[in-house]
Amino acid sequence: MDHSPGFLKVVHEAKRRVEEVSVAEARARLATNRSIVLMDVREDHEWQKDHAAEAVHLGKGILERDLEQKYPDSNTEIIMYCGGGFRSALTAEVAQRMGYRNVFSLAGGYKAMVMAGWPMKRGD
Repeated sequence: MDHSPGFLKVVHEAKRRVEEVSVAEARARLATNRSIVLMDVREDHEWQKDHAAEAVHLGKGILERDLEQKYPDSNTEIIMYCGGGFRSALTAEVAQRMGYRNVFSLAGGYKAMVMAGWPMKRGD
C-alpha cells in the first residue's frame, strides 16, 4: 500500500517515541503474562474478517474515547497491532500521552503475525 508523505511523517515521528516489539517478543510476553492485553486497533471490517485469537478490539477511531473505560489502570501492559505497524504506532503514542506507561506497537502488525503463523479467528 502506498501511504501519503504526511501520514508517513506522522508515523515516523510516533515511532521515535513508541517502543516496538517483534512478533516473537509479543508471543513470549503473552505466554508468560496472561494479564497483557493484545489490542487490535484496526477498523471494524478488518477485525470482522479475522484477528488474533486472543486479541481485544478497540479501533483507532474510538481509542481515545474508550481506552480509560476499558482499561482504567494506566500500568496495564498493552501491545497494539494494526495491519502493518503504522496505525498501532500512532495509537500507542496517543495512549502514552493519555498516561499509559506500558504500551507497545507490534512491528509489522497483522501481516507479520500471519507470516509467523499466529492463530487467527473470524469476527466476534
